[in-house]
Amino acid sequence: MDLTFKEFLRSGKEQLTAAGFPAVDAEHLLAHVLGISRMDLHNPLMVENAITAIGDTTIIEENFWKILDRRCAHEPLQYLTGIAYFRYIELEVGPGVLVPRPESELLVEAVLKNIASRSGAVSVVDLGAGSGALALSIATEAPNAHLIAVEKDGAAVEWLRKNVARISEDVRILHSDVADALDGVKCDIVIANPPYIPDEQELPKDVAEHEPAVALFGGPDGMEIPRIFIDAAERLLKTGGFLAIEHHESQGIAIAEAMSSGFEKISLHRDLVDRPRFTTGIKR
Repeated sequence: MDLTFKEFLRSGKEQLTAAGFPAVDAEHLLAHVLGISRMDLHNPLMVENAITAIGDTTIIEENFWKILDRRCAHEPLQYLTGIAYFRYIELEVGPGVLVPRPESELLVEAVLKNIASRSGAVSVVDLGAGSGALALSIATEAPNAHLIAVEKDGAAVEWLRKNVARISEDVRILHSDVADALDGVKCDIVIANPPYIPDEQELPKDVAEHEPAVALFGGPDGMEIPRIFIDAAERLLKTGGFLAIEHHESQGIAIAEAMSSGFEKISLHRDLVDRPRFTTGIKR
């Protein structure tokens, strides 16, 4: 990389660190401005080719500082680059859709194990699909799974459509409220990441000021929307069907209670830092 670019990348990292953000964000942002991957940023030939293609180093520098200032103003990194990485896929994201969290990858693993335990085609419904992170990961990693992604928010549906078109057109999109979606349909597996944050909980500025509230907040105690999702899952699942639902770390007991009438073998699962993250159960 040209010495000048190394210098202002270092300055960018210092600016982000001083503002309380990861220094590595500067690499993601510069790579985005140059139109290359973050790994290519460390390849001098790739950087030189990118600079040559753009032609004007002043424009590159100006765009980098502008986007860096937006990050320091708490705009999510994924909204700035337009890309969120989740398991083995790259999702397009932006204002109007929740940025997928890496913790949700563990829920996908649990669902993939359940799919692997079954023979033949497996029907999976993703309730509150958002960007499509869960549904598309399963679709690309389990060829015998048939996915329906249900999402009611219009802005999120647009991002979902973009990602399905890019990654797996086999996923069926249903623009519908979870409460009455797929009336009369039965499936083998339901996955759900409902809005579950208690209404009064304070969130980081990145989230509170930019990500959609409709995808975050689940009522006074955060359980109002998860209960609706659990009821929908009970209606949709065949006997012996599998539910995996993500929830707030404080909601393990409440989720189990909400599932108790229609599900058995209810299990709480923890994330990599030992926080309660999601619950699974088998439809009675």
